[in-house]
Amino acid sequence: MTRLQKQMEFIIEIDKLKTIIRQSHIIDGTKKENDAEHSWHIALMALVLSEHSNFKNIDILKVIKMLLIHDLVEIDAGDTYAYDEKGNKDKREREELAAKRIFGLLPKDQGKEYYKLWLEFEELKTKESRFASALDRVQPILLNYHAQGKSWKEHEVSKQMVIKRNEYTKDGSRKIWKYIEKILDDATEKGYLINEKH
Repeated sequence: MTRLQKQMEFIIEIDKLKTIIRQSHIIDGTKKENDAEHSWHIALMALVLSEHSNFKNIDILKVIKMLLIHDLVEIDAGDTYAYDEKGNKDKREREELAAKRIFGLLPKDQGKEYYKLWLEFEELKTKESRFASALDRVQPILLNYHAQGKSWKEHEVSKQMVIKRNEYTKDGSRKIWKYIEKILDDATEKGYLINEKH
């Protein structure tokens, strides 16, 4: 196959991302979002919110690349719900296999670049991966809150569960995390989230 044929094969394959349904409802509550919608939304969030990153001189193009490709592995691995303890146990292995297959469709140089970007996002060691991960975690919180906690209620999610899963969002943006803490307080008051009494 030529370089262009390989790239086209990849482009055709990743259309499947539109069929991977997530647990979060879109804000009007009419349906659950798919992975492609999620990826588009967080890529735009990176453009709009980059000034709130904890880091100066962040490579925003790299952040956007990570956000656009990080969920492609779910074409094979499926979407693992954030609060599914059993599903999260083998998530990394499933996604690793998927990354190798899907990015392996590309010409070697691009496949290697995208695999490295996916790995960087997963490992959370760089300023770009930390900011990208913060946005990836914030977006479902925004959707859940503005959809009156629809999927939180479906899965009986507590405020404490959301905080535990998402508190390292502050490693990417302390300012955005403070905003999210207020949302979680309000969501709990409105009954969108369970408040576990200690």
